[in-house]
Amino acid sequence: MSRGLPKQKPIEGVKQVLVLASGKGGVGKSTTAVNIALALAANDSTKSVGLLDADVYGPSIPRMMHLKGNPELTSQNLMRPLKNYGIECMSMGFLVEETAPVVWRGLMVMSAIEKLLRQVEWGQLDYLVIDMPPGTGDVQLSVSQNIPIAGAVIVSTPQDIALLDARKGAEMFRKVHVPVLGLVQNMSVFQCPKCKHETHIFGTDGVRDLAKTLGLDVLGDIPLDVNIRKTCDTGQPIVVSQPQSDMAKAYLRIAMEIIRRLPTPPG
Repeated sequence: MSRGLPKQKPIEGVKQVLVLASGKGGVGKSTTAVNIALALAANDSTKSVGLLDADVYGPSIPRMMHLKGNPELTSQNLMRPLKNYGIECMSMGFLVEETAPVVWRGLMVMSAIEKLLRQVEWGQLDYLVIDMPPGTGDVQLSVSQNIPIAGAVIVSTPQDIALLDARKGAEMFRKVHVPVLGLVQNMSVFQCPKCKHETHIFGTDGVRDLAKTLGLDVLGDIPLDVNIRKTCDTGQPIVVSQPQSDMAKAYLRIAMEIIRRLPTPPG
């Protein structure tokens, strides 16, 4: 797979790129990406953070980050990211109507990804978090092969079906020489808000078992909690709207674990 790869070209102004990926859809990857981007900024106010929604067919970042509108163009014909909560954001969702389906073939998707990577005026960013679409297809390969990526984080629930695809995602990044920083076990446990009884709806510690098999670390666990879902649905992610909650603190710890594992940026 390394034969004949395009030469990687950094994104101007971006020091480090972090990708969040999952093999399976519906495991909470976008929710995790949003809250980790916010947690990276919250952990160190001197760091500037951007968030790129690479899911062309199902962009979630505009709603989760409470952003609407079309990006303005600079004099160099570059798109300016939309900004909220201190995070610079770019998404296909800013370029099409929220309810409009993107009915494109692969070449058009690749062209859109190229524009989102290269035709955006990011300014100076310490971290650009890329929310990847599910799977191990064209978009994942295009992003991985065209820009230098400091590290990938794999998000999965403990469910066996999700873990099968999470493993494929981790193996794909290894094949294209992207360091996998670790795994996040999402929706790890549900605690009844009334009686506090805990139920492992999707199984127990499946991500930890996979991490051992792959020789990777688990960066942290995120519970299945209604407030995480509600806050993202309303465009007020839990890291900014409920920063003292246990859930927000879990994202902050994961962000710290990610920073510890990232290589020292050049320059």
